[in-house]
Amino acid sequence: MSSSSSVTFEDIQGACHRLDGVAHYTPVLTSTSLNHRTDARVFVKCENFQRTSSFKFRGAYNTLSQLDSSIKEIISFSSGNHAQAVALAGTLLKIRSTIIMPHDAPKIKREATIGYGADIILYDRNETSREELAHQVSNEKKLPIIPPYDHPHIIAGQGTATLELLNDHPDLDILLVPCGGGGLLSGASLVAHALNPKINVIGIEPANANDAEQSFKTGVLHSLNNSDTIADGARTPSLGKLPFKIIQKFTHDIISVPDTAIITATRFIWERMKLVVEPTGALGLAALLTKSLNVKGQNVGIILSGGNVDLNQLATFCN
Repeated sequence: MSSSSSVTFEDIQGACHRLDGVAHYTPVLTSTSLNHRTDARVFVKCENFQRTSSFKFRGAYNTLSQLDSSIKEIISFSSGNHAQAVALAGTLLKIRSTIIMPHDAPKIKREATIGYGADIILYDRNETSREELAHQVSNEKKLPIIPPYDHPHIIAGQGTATLELLNDHPDLDILLVPCGGGGLLSGASLVAHALNPKINVIGIEPANANDAEQSFKTGVLHSLNNSDTIADGARTPSLGKLPFKIIQKFTHDIISVPDTAIITATRFIWERMKLVVEPTGALGLAALLTKSLNVKGQNVGIILSGGNVDLNQLATFCN
């Protein structure tokens, strides 16, 4: 399906039914210390408890489960979480998967991708793009490409995380959503608009990789290549074309936070909430803790997008 196709709330409801009994209905946790610190009521949607420890499983399974039954092998590209999600979804659906990953992707994500049943092809970000390599392999082997975010079925699947959150807590005032390629943010924005248009949906990305913020502010799609940020899941060069269209229509704002704030937020979740979260997953909390948002007395939802932390990064957080 082309990236120009539309995504509707009904598509997200359909994805929810498709994922029923396959994906986890993840918990929403609260923290008294977090509420006191922010002077708000904060509800954390824990997608680190999702299968493959990230929201990405939702979109991957929703997409692969709708492929023609004759398709037995696919190609995809990812820095880690989408790779793991496609690998597991492919194994469950008996579809062989090959994933193109950067050679500097976290080791834990590379090993998990192989463990879930995929083959991987490593590439150098400085020599080629993953999209070019994926199209090359796709043309050679006649395989369909499953992109990480620029696809209607991916977006619909990712939207189910927010659908669950609003089923549990429909009275949110603000929703903070990590943003890389925009699949999660566009799906969240669609759901919030359909169920409660008064919810202020804000995308959060690293300041060192703020292509989405620039795109949102200018209305023109920007790209940033090989951004240096600890939030590796948000190092995508740009928003997808379809997510960007949806975000322009339904997202209220996109803001960026420095890596220092991301580290502080990650440590807070580890130490005070006792949750394993990766830096990208802590983007929403990072924005909240910087106090750049006026949330006093409000109900704030945060999507904690994943928990695939590379233990080799521990020294970064302990200094």
